[in-house]
Order: sequence, then structure tokens, then C-alpha cells
Amino acid sequence: MSLKKWAVCTNNDGYPSSLERRKLYQVIPNDKSDPSGWLRVIDESGEDYLYSANRFMMMQVEAPVEEQLLALA
Repeated sequence: MSLKKWAVCTNNDGYPSSLERRKLYQVIPNDKSDPSGWLRVIDESGEDYLYSANRFMMMQVEAPVEEQLLALA
């Protein structure tokens, strides 16, 4: 079972250079000070930023696929 979380961007309105629709992003665990309803995502800059959770669909990624995804980062 994966310890990391992943999400597919479904809405990049207002963030076309930071998020790509239909792309899989790694989700970082929220800090206690982060507002609810937001996800901390590693975006196109390679850094983690907060985005509204309604921009994403959470996905389960099997361990072998996750290993390959992390190797690409």
C-alpha cells in the first residue's frame, strides 16, 4: 500500500503554467496550519503549493507505478 497520495488535475483555471489538466501530481501531507479543502501539490515548478481540492481527483497508484513516477522526479 502506498504512503504517498496522488491526484489528477481536472481544472487549471487561473494556473495554466503551474498545473496541467489530466496530469498526475504528487500530493504532500497538509501542514496543520493549511486550510481544509485544500491540497498541497508538487506543481510544474517542482515546489509544493496549496490548491483548492476541487481542482483534483484523488487517485490510487500501485507501488510499481509509484516507484517509476518517483524515479522520474
